[in-house]
Amino acid sequence: MSNITTATGLDPVHGQRRDLAGAPFLAAARGERPSRQPVWFMRQAGRSLPEYHAVRRNTAMLEACFTPDLVCEITLQPVRRHNVDAAILYSDIVVPLRAAGIGVDIVAGTGPVVESPVRTAADVAALPTLSPEAVAPIAEAVRLLTAELGTGAEGTPLIGFAGAPFTLASYLVEGGPSRNHERTKALMYSDPDTWHALLGHLAELALSFLREQVAAGVDAVQLFDSWAGALSERDYRRYVLPHSAAVLAGLADCGLPRIHFGVGTGELLGAMAEAGADVVGVDWRIPLDVAARRIGPGHAVQGNLDPAVLFAGSDAVEVEARRILAEGKAAEGHVFNLGHGVLPETDPDVLTRLVELVHSL
Repeated sequence: MSNITTATGLDPVHGQRRDLAGAPFLAAARGERPSRQPVWFMRQAGRSLPEYHAVRRNTAMLEACFTPDLVCEITLQPVRRHNVDAAILYSDIVVPLRAAGIGVDIVAGTGPVVESPVRTAADVAALPTLSPEAVAPIAEAVRLLTAELGTGAEGTPLIGFAGAPFTLASYLVEGGPSRNHERTKALMYSDPDTWHALLGHLAELALSFLREQVAAGVDAVQLFDSWAGALSERDYRRYVLPHSAAVLAGLADCGLPRIHFGVGTGELLGAMAEAGADVVGVDWRIPLDVAARRIGPGHAVQGNLDPAVLFAGSDAVEVEARRILAEGKAAEGHVFNLGHGVLPETDPDVLTRLVELVHSL
């Protein structure tokens, strides 16, 4: 894992970064054994926190994602409340699509809905690119956050975030969330040239979005492939892997930890590791020691408590947390997390106690 620079190194995009020497999250991402077990939670910023609902009461989701002060406040809330070892930028998978000028909105009870689905070569050719100016509010939010998150061993790393090309494509082709991804797979199988042109465009979009976050000062990045688990390993390698690899390779010179995560991807873990991530996220469907063998050497793992366990009471949470920590020792580094995002009805106090438990163990 020597391709990750030290926390005090120079970044070719940004210059001098925050001194976060000793930060447990960054140490684990480098394959080291830090002073304490690092823990953070996907979707920790928002959803389950009453202070989140209070501050976002009159603001639409995507509007909030483009409001720097609000992004900063929401991102900081779980750090203050839970004492997690990393903050993740409050954002959404479709934010770079919206920033590029694509008609997309998040509809309550449905999710992202695309105004004009992309299903032909002409549709792909008409897709806009992403300009730095369009991402300026997100970059400003990152700068606000790095000023608030501290330095040294007491500083909290900030994780940047983007959706992976396949997941972005699935929303664009389907026009919204899909259970079976039938239109997406139909395009993939019937018109590979248009498919690869679409994913190539989206890889450039995701890379541009992440590079702007890196330039503004994030300390790690996560490429999130929500729907990759809908694919066989064969199809993933043929139709998706080259494009996710292009995004991760485009971040290699930044020297920051690169996390790659998907849902239902137990059979894809080896291929996802080959895409170039330093840390591979693992959902709850596969034990971490088994996942570590599939991923192979040179990678840390992230995960993988089932979010539903948080509703089962403190004894069950402790039993599962201990099991996951034991299984995580099989990997070169382990960042404790959920196997997916925090569920909206989760009691925030349960998360706080889980962080305390993981740190104590």
